[in-house]
Amino acid sequence: MPEVTNSASTNGDHAPPPAPTVEVYAVYGVEPEIQAYAMAKYSRSALSMKESLKEISQQKAEKFLNTFYFQYGHRSIADLAHVALAIERLSILAAIAVADEQRWDGQERSTRYQDFKRSGYFAPDFGDDQQARSLYQETIEGLFVEYESLSERTFRYLLDLTPKPAEMKQEAYERTLKARAFDISRYLLPLSTNTSLGEIVNARTLESQVSRLLSHPHKEVRYLGELLKRAAVSPAYSAAHETLRELVEQIRVVSPELGARAGQELLREVRMAPTLVKYADPNTYEIETRRELRQVEAELLGDQQVAAAPTVDLLDDEPLEVELATTLIYEHSHHSYRQIRQAIEAAGEQTRREIIDLGLRHRGKHDEMLRPFCAGQQFRFDILMDVGGFRDMHRHRRCIQIGQEFTTKHGYDVPDEVNAAGARASYDAVMKRTTEAVGKLAQQPGREAKENAQYAIPLAFRKRTLFKMDFAEVVYISELRTGPAGHFSYRNVAYAMYEAVAKKYPALAKHLRVTDVREPIDLLKR
Repeated sequence: MPEVTNSASTNGDHAPPPAPTVEVYAVYGVEPEIQAYAMAKYSRSALSMKESLKEISQQKAEKFLNTFYFQYGHRSIADLAHVALAIERLSILAAIAVADEQRWDGQERSTRYQDFKRSGYFAPDFGDDQQARSLYQETIEGLFVEYESLSERTFRYLLDLTPKPAEMKQEAYERTLKARAFDISRYLLPLSTNTSLGEIVNARTLESQVSRLLSHPHKEVRYLGELLKRAAVSPAYSAAHETLRELVEQIRVVSPELGARAGQELLREVRMAPTLVKYADPNTYEIETRRELRQVEAELLGDQQVAAAPTVDLLDDEPLEVELATTLIYEHSHHSYRQIRQAIEAAGEQTRREIIDLGLRHRGKHDEMLRPFCAGQQFRFDILMDVGGFRDMHRHRRCIQIGQEFTTKHGYDVPDEVNAAGARASYDAVMKRTTEAVGKLAQQPGREAKENAQYAIPLAFRKRTLFKMDFAEVVYISELRTGPAGHFSYRNVAYAMYEAVAKKYPALAKHLRVTDVREPIDLLKR
């Protein structure tokens, strides 16, 4: 075959076309819904981002989103609009509900680095029941008194136990040991404790989050869903507003006309997601399915005692229908996964299929399947751990997490340092009083008496959660959470996960680079 030459490159008559150049730039100062529209135009227009942004207005964005997002169901468009939200003075219980979102990024106040004795607490609505209100207040305030006392006693114990290195500043030394002391005293913080968190989510996640919160059993959480929705459609806080207002006033002095124009541009109100979140409403599918599954759980397991179970239980393989039916019931029970599965298997194939059908009976046209239908992960751990430690494990969003309700049924954990600091008697006494108070509050008349009582449960009490994950996530959690700087609660759980995997799959154990939690640690290393 003869060689083909490029005449343009040999005679110089025609220069080759220039190679396309890639351009990458960050975009700043664009409202989330306009940004989403501009990015969505990549699939519908040859315009560049800069050209698109020049021609898009809020009205055009709203019209586009109403058509393609709501009418045509192109839900991925909302993934392109990101919203930053601050949520302040909510209870720890409500914060757990807010963060229970797989596609979520956020940070909450840390019980390790902050003293919560001045945070205050959430008080649910007890209506005219003054007796319940007084018992609740007495219980919560008693826990805070013990929290402050244990923080101080543990800090003093750690000071005596851990000499200050010569090269370490006194401030850093005390700050580090106080953090360790807070790790202990947080066990006494009730779920009602006020906290704050920030989240950055896309509008699609925010819409589903608001809908989920509006469907929650706790009144506080439902109200929080309303506030999130309101924040998304109302004028947002501008950190630069005061500076810009002063600038506009200075411009007005020079030129009233320019000042008026500057005021319109620089001081205009911005709504972060006025279109994408406005239709977020309570989810009938979730509400009705929860109600019916709770009835089934009561029929299947209502008379059974909660059986003793290990802290971490790596579950066996089973048929898909058994896993689905068991997981659907698990969320509405306090029994272990194995105990529920035994009841499901004994109930027979027809009952299993009825439970699965019930889990889908109320599903609407745009509803995703409930989380229990996420099945097939190779590694499934039924974990029973203190609520404080669970809050740390809850951050692993690559897992499928099916959590049970807060309860005192599983007892509470006692850190070794409580004994060493001589605080065990007062610790046990306040836990006993709290357990009795929670039981009394749950028995009070009122539609949400059980939910209201949960706010008085301290973080020391254990909670059961089903974690489903792949092997890579097992390795990640085991390696990260056994690190010596971590809290001893989740370190023990992560190490137990490693031991369970090593026992069942010994050939894989060498791939998990964990830290042995039985080895002593340096309290001054973070």
